[in-house]
Amino acid sequence: MAGSKKRSSLNVAAIGNGRVAALLDDGGRLIWWCFPRLDGDPIFSRLLAGDEEKGFCDVVLDGQISATSSYVRNTGIVETILVAANGSSVKITDFAPRFLRYDRSFHPAQLIRRIEPISGLPRIVCRFRPTFNYGREATNVSQGSNHIRYTGGSTPIRVTTDLAVSYIVHETPFALTRPVTLVMGSDEPIESSVDALSREFLDRTREFWVAWVRGLAVSYEWQPDVIRAAISLKLCTFEETGAITAALTTSIPEAPNTPRTWDYRQCWLRDAYFVIRALNRLGATQSMEHYLGYITTIIADAESPLRPVYGIVHNDTSDEQIAPDLQGFLGMGPVRVGNLASQQMQHDAYGSVILGAAQMFVDRRLPRMGDASLFRDLEQLGQQARRLYLEPDAGIWEYRGRQRIHTHSATMCWVACDRLARIAVLLGLTERAAYWAQSAERIRAEILTRAWSEKRGAFTGAFDHGELDASVLLLAELGLVSPDDPRFVKTCDTIGGELMRNGLLLRYAAEDDFGLPESAFLACQFWYIDGLASIGRTDQARELFTELLSHRNAFGMLSEDLHPATGELWGNIPQTYSMAGLINSAMTLSRRWEDAWSGPIMPGDVKRTKPQEEASIDAPEPEHAPPRGSLNLN
Repeated sequence: MAGSKKRSSLNVAAIGNGRVAALLDDGGRLIWWCFPRLDGDPIFSRLLAGDEEKGFCDVVLDGQISATSSYVRNTGIVETILVAANGSSVKITDFAPRFLRYDRSFHPAQLIRRIEPISGLPRIVCRFRPTFNYGREATNVSQGSNHIRYTGGSTPIRVTTDLAVSYIVHETPFALTRPVTLVMGSDEPIESSVDALSREFLDRTREFWVAWVRGLAVSYEWQPDVIRAAISLKLCTFEETGAITAALTTSIPEAPNTPRTWDYRQCWLRDAYFVIRALNRLGATQSMEHYLGYITTIIADAESPLRPVYGIVHNDTSDEQIAPDLQGFLGMGPVRVGNLASQQMQHDAYGSVILGAAQMFVDRRLPRMGDASLFRDLEQLGQQARRLYLEPDAGIWEYRGRQRIHTHSATMCWVACDRLARIAVLLGLTERAAYWAQSAERIRAEILTRAWSEKRGAFTGAFDHGELDASVLLLAELGLVSPDDPRFVKTCDTIGGELMRNGLLLRYAAEDDFGLPESAFLACQFWYIDGLASIGRTDQARELFTELLSHRNAFGMLSEDLHPATGELWGNIPQTYSMAGLINSAMTLSRRWEDAWSGPIMPGDVKRTKPQEEASIDAPEPEHAPPRGSLNLN
């Protein structure tokens, strides 16, 4: 199993509201906040500032001896308790307001911080040090009677407060005798009482999250873990367009001292299948519907070639650049803005979009279902898949220095044709069904001939190459082969034997553009777990799943990567791939709700979650038992 686990250097919690999101460390310091939307300029950039004390907001308690942070149960609200040696203590509550207002979603580009005395007479300093243009300090600070205005970039920031503004500007120590509030966001005046506004917004935001979680169809086992993963996915959503970013951050390296630093604040089309599957299984139909709306907008733009990566606003994808004023996470640069992958050829995109859109043809909960018109648009993508499946590309791992005919890319081209055939059957289009079924069978035969290696005893990562690649663990789930196909069973055994390091799975072990990989890609671990479950090795799958849960950070989140030697999280966070993988694996492995009060008592029934997560495993409510099965065309 995995080696000794160190405290993760990514012990961060996320808050957000579908427009902006921020990260806090376990001491209550706000260290990352992009403004005025998820992919914007980081006003709080301390996460990537190396040893420079800039780009953050914190509360310094005189004589502090401890800090404890946790989520308010079933919400995206974080509370931090600071305690001093003299017994005085402070509670900090951080959240991004979101709720229904005037019959529409209210989610401003705004963070709210409430600071309250709990005991004694705490003496604190409130520090607010924003950055602009990726790491540059404010060029001008002006203050009014109850607000401070910071400028330095294209969009100014205003802090409105009922605290003496001079205390913030000059970082002056003061005795906290009453609750105070900081409202951080757009340069707009707040006409009402800041205290009353923050209390109202806090109550209504808590009500929103509790109601949203109440509507989730979670697994019987691992409920708090699945709920936290679902909230993390929700925080990565840009609700204006329905996009879901791959993560909330940029440039956290995949491993220590590696140049593998990427900007994940964009939307990868290959995430569509995994995210839609997770949202569908959770019953989060509105979030799924918004995401499908984002995808169909891309489909409707038939005149433009399909890209693997899009901005959270479809046509707003920036070129990759380096931010020179940020040293990087723990000083490990470079910090990148934008992602070169948006310009690559990645042929799996066609199947990813069709696989995601297929939900619209079978899910009758959706207000607008797929029809013949959408099918014709999808056929244009299918024709591209037929044309490109034997063409080399950068592949799922986005190699920058080589191209091959990757097995996963070819498989997703097969998926495009196979799902089009199935959709045509649903629509009663007999001739189109036959056309796409024949196309799919031709591609499948090519994959089974050229991707299978008798020598390796496995499907390999690329046609006519012997290197192993964990992405082939998806072949059975996608339907190319059945789980009981001896070739797939052998593939699971071979990959588990050769790509496993200390109980954690690498994507691949061969050298790439940046040398030999050293960190485990967490999505692959979930794929392996699901693969084991599909071939009947459920006990082994459950053991690996439980072990992987223990590697989440103190707030229940996973990043992209895990170092096999140290157990530390690396890579951007929270990673959509990882959180969706957690949800899907939990749904696959969990005992049924119907078995809650029968059968043997399992240790997982009574085991509590990590202390930083306030949620506990409550007695299940039978009336909310989720339906079994999925509507995906798998």
